[in-house]
Amino acid sequence: MRLFIALDLPASVRDRLTMVQGGLPGARWVAPESLHLTLRFVGDASHDMAEDLVAALSRIRANAFDLTLSGMGIFGDRRRARMLWVGAEPSAPLRHLQAKIEQAAQSTGLDAEHRKFHPHVTIARLKDAPKGRLEGFVADHGGLYLPPFTVDGFTLFRSHLGSEGARYEPLVEFELDRLQESASTMP
Repeated sequence: MRLFIALDLPASVRDRLTMVQGGLPGARWVAPESLHLTLRFVGDASHDMAEDLVAALSRIRANAFDLTLSGMGIFGDRRRARMLWVGAEPSAPLRHLQAKIEQAAQSTGLDAEHRKFHPHVTIARLKDAPKGRLEGFVADHGGLYLPPFTVDGFTLFRSHLGSEGARYEPLVEFELDRLQESASTMP
């Protein structure tokens, strides 16, 4: 089975992201229910490996945190752009969580991820998008800003590949710890 670990986005965030989808030839827009922020791609894994990964991820302890999505960019170059994405603003708690997930993945025997973590939400896959239109689209939406949302967990997903694109199935959800309010209301 093909696996990855990601933040499943709240419906309100998905709705806002879908509002910018459209008007770009050569873009295959990601379906709203498939929008997510990948923390670690696992790839093909056996049932035993998946069980080991779930056990390792279950031991992660981290606090819930707020995250803001903003800006837009592409992966690939302007001549052969492959993906259109919305970025996550710099977040120490997000990087901390991703590092813990990476450690958990390596503890199960997975190779270290050599690509630098670049937190983003892919909103479209691109094929032959006209250069001028793509540049204009990114310029028009580069100031995109979504209000912060609370990240209170992460999910192990299974990816089902098909002719219509990938379909993502949540397998296990992992909760983050809620921060305790200070006892400032004490007499």
